[in-house]
Amino acid sequence: MSAICQQIKDEYQAWTRRRLEEVTLDYLFLDASFFRMHPGSPAEPVLAAWGITTSGKPAFIGLAPGSGESADAWADFLADHTDRGLASPLLVISDGAPRLIAAIEQSYPKALRQRCLVHRARNILAKVPAGMQAEVKDAYWKIFDTENLKTGPGPELVEIIDARISEMVARYGAAYPSAMKSLTTDQEGLTAYLRFPAEHHNRVRHSNFIERPFGETCRRVKVIGKFPGETSCVTLVWAVLDRASRGWRGLTMTSDGLRLLQDLRRLLLEPPSQLRTRTVTQSLADDVPGTVSATA
Repeated sequence: MSAICQQIKDEYQAWTRRRLEEVTLDYLFLDASFFRMHPGSPAEPVLAAWGITTSGKPAFIGLAPGSGESADAWADFLADHTDRGLASPLLVISDGAPRLIAAIEQSYPKALRQRCLVHRARNILAKVPAGMQAEVKDAYWKIFDTENLKTGPGPELVEIIDARISEMVARYGAAYPSAMKSLTTDQEGLTAYLRFPAEHHNRVRHSNFIERPFGETCRRVKVIGKFPGETSCVTLVWAVLDRASRGWRGLTMTSDGLRLLQDLRRLLLEPPSQLRTRTVTQSLADDVPGTVSATA
């Protein structure tokens, strides 16, 4: 048993040092789960990252202990992957933890950020009386129902959903102002996914993709109660997730979806540089000595 545990530790250490230049992500999911790593200490977070590559394949990217879910802990976690060659994704999906959001915006300033719709629904319903929760929940999810809309992904679809959010706020704002404030806070983060291929919407508008394997991990380690130390905890969590990741489903990549993703990549991450062009004034300046030149 000791030899097996040591082998898993060695595999994990090698995995945390691997280069990531060849991994190009469209979608990156971030989340944390809490485990009792040290005797006598409260549960501490294990930070995790995985995503979907440009070919639609799932990829387990990173796992590390965090000293609390602080902005610095998340920023260090993301910086480690950047240092090992991971380029910015197009869309980062997470819950609404303010420190995590701050780290995402610092580490991937060019990427769009999607706030988990499931987490936001829980935030809203927590501020609504039990007798009205079913009605408000139904109204909330109808906002994001785009199945019968003829409008494709993009800014126009975002405008339609924004209008629906305004309608819901007008309907329930007087009775449940705190709930509706929760709905409109970080509204851009709720609709970022609408700019991406429609066939991906149901998978990238929430972080369940990352939460389900974490839930399975928690279930498996629950019988342990607490670990003898940080290394034992993270190694075991990694072993479970690494094995589980081999069965994760990817995303379908259609020709239209690929074109949209390529357009978004050029727009967000690879914008054309501003070229200095010769204007009529510049041409004249070249011909007339002493003329002050101008550039476009």
